[in-house]
Amino acid sequence: MASFPMGGATREAYGKTLVEIGKQDPNVVVLDADLSSSTQTISFAKAFPDRFFNIGLGEQNMMGIAAGLALSGKTVFASSFAVFATSRCYDQIRVSIAHSRVDVKIVSTHAGISVGEDGASHQAIEDLALMCALPGFTVIVPADEIETAQAIRAAAFTPGPFYVRCGRPKVPVVYSPDYHFEIGKASLMRDGADITLVANGLMLAAALEAADALGHEGVNARVLSVPTLKPFDQDAVVKAARETGAVVVAEEHLLHGGLGSIVAQVLGEHQPVPIGFVAMRDTYAESGKPDELLAKYGLTAEDIRKTALSTLDRKKA
Repeated sequence: MASFPMGGATREAYGKTLVEIGKQDPNVVVLDADLSSSTQTISFAKAFPDRFFNIGLGEQNMMGIAAGLALSGKTVFASSFAVFATSRCYDQIRVSIAHSRVDVKIVSTHAGISVGEDGASHQAIEDLALMCALPGFTVIVPADEIETAQAIRAAAFTPGPFYVRCGRPKVPVVYSPDYHFEIGKASLMRDGADITLVANGLMLAAALEAADALGHEGVNARVLSVPTLKPFDQDAVVKAARETGAVVVAEEHLLHGGLGSIVAQVLGEHQPVPIGFVAMRDTYAESGKPDELLAKYGLTAEDIRKTALSTLDRKKA
């Protein structure tokens, strides 16, 4: 089975990278909504107190201030938990940030059901659908600390609005130190000829584990990492579908509006093949340990393996 060293949380990599960027670019400012210890923007606050602003429990106001600072020439990072950073202030993001395409980087933490014990009120499972719907936004879901650091740097030095989704728990390191993240590009993690497993975020490690398990059953699974939902690497996904003839998409998000929806739309237009989905199914979760919740709601390597086998059956039919 695939075995990866345990790394830090993607939110921790975000905090460390912010400080590095702050040293490099004095034009960067950071806003938070009274959660800097959790989002890890506290590291930037300690290093650059004159460029950090705690807005308090006012996420809507934070987005308006972020837009104003960006229009004055600043590169702005604005952070909160994913459920607050998107749902609570969607109108402000749409009108003040997306419409004007200002240089605001919304970096959320505590996304998905892996938030765990905080329960449904804090588990953002709709955030990617919301942010992908906004014209002009770049939307990224990094899988580990290596990819997160590079994605944050890319966001900082690429004009325009970004949404980067980070998580609460520590996650395995799936990328090698020589990995190079590029906005809008997928990465081939493992080659294979029978089926393609498409994943991002913490589900990428699960997809790699599932591919190993499938290998013991005689199934040669390709694994494609797709960290950028917008702009989407259509060519890589179409190529994989054409060469393997079947696809499974795994994500820590609702089935509607996330990575699976994008893959289905692209393949429906350019390369129809059997597709299976591992995602949240039209329900909110509950309070519990992250691993228990991922198992209960069908977001594990074993769920990917089973979905791959059933999708292969449709390929053969």
